[in-house]
Amino acid sequence: MYDRTTARNVTSLECAQVRSVVSGAVQHGGMARRAAAGKGVKGARRPEVRLPVLEPYGGGGLEPDGDYDGLEFREADLSGQDGSGARFMDCALTGCALDETRLRHARVLDSALTGVRGVGADLAEATLRDVELTDARLGGPQLHGAVLERVLIRGGKIDYLNLRTARLRDVVFESCVLVEPDFGGARLERVEFVDCALKGADLRAATLTDVDLRGAAPLEISRGLDRLSGAVISTAQLLDLAPVLAAQWGIRVEG
Repeated sequence: MYDRTTARNVTSLECAQVRSVVSGAVQHGGMARRAAAGKGVKGARRPEVRLPVLEPYGGGGLEPDGDYDGLEFREADLSGQDGSGARFMDCALTGCALDETRLRHARVLDSALTGVRGVGADLAEATLRDVELTDARLGGPQLHGAVLERVLIRGGKIDYLNLRTARLRDVVFESCVLVEPDFGGARLERVEFVDCALKGADLRAATLTDVDLRGAAPLEISRGLDRLSGAVISTAQLLDLAPVLAAQWGIRVEG
């Protein structure tokens, strides 16, 4: 069994191999070699959502390709409704239920979502730009193929977040819990994890550029350890990951 004490006994050569993958100097598994940047990670640009005076949402149900501008959705039950292709601009969704809500190809722009909850919300191939998502309680949200730009996800818990093949740029996960998020095939650029629990993350075929994982505790990666090039982690996280990396690479660690 590997523990922290055993991990500290990894030889200097083995530690150098581990560091090279994380820093981007060498990519494991036949991936392209490139020089380490050596200048630190670029921080994400956070959204600046400034909502105007909003009008209350009148109800009546979402409509496909609907246009929602300057509306406040407060405690609205949107479960099972179809807003595929809809545009939400300068909107606030507070305490809304999103169970099985269909929002494929929707565009959510300059908006704030607070305390939304639900299982199976479908935002596949949606666009979220300049969005703040606060204290969400979501299970199995589908955002595969989605585009997230200048998005802040703060607080709450999201189980089985599906971000396969999504594009994330300037995204911050802060003080939230992510359980088994799937980043398979996704492109992450300037993404930060701040005081965030990352449990069982899947990074298979993902591309990471300026991704800061130092604020993730715990940091658990179930698949795709070889995709960590382009990310930065702390020394303590390196030691925690060393046994898994050593096992993956067939490195024998002896005291």
